[in-house]
Amino acid sequence: MTLSFELSDRFLEAAADWGDARLMDDEEALETKVEQALLEIEHLIAGATEVSFEVDDGTVRYEPTPELASFLETQAAETGTEEAVLLRSYADLFARTFLDEDVSRPPNAPPR
Repeated sequence: MTLSFELSDRFLEAAADWGDARLMDDEEALETKVEQALLEIEHLIAGATEVSFEVDDGTVRYEPTPELASFLETQAAETGTEEAVLLRSYADLFARTFLDEDVSRPPNAPPR
């Protein structure tokens, strides 16, 4: 089962903040934040320590582990919500994880 979902504005903003504070380009920051979110979800459900995904123009394509797929299917049946929508919601929960509010762009950094 491959799931696709659009990243929320909240998630995109978190990725931009992450990249800005670390002088990363937007694409690299977005991929890092998606990886972090998916890893957190997979680790909690399946104990996974690696994920493979694609991000294309704000859309994530991801094939969950069997454990996560089963979890999402159960949640979908209980809530009447599609698996991809649930995965997007869980990813959104982790959007601002690992953002250190004290980290700011260095004063001598070039403008964005």
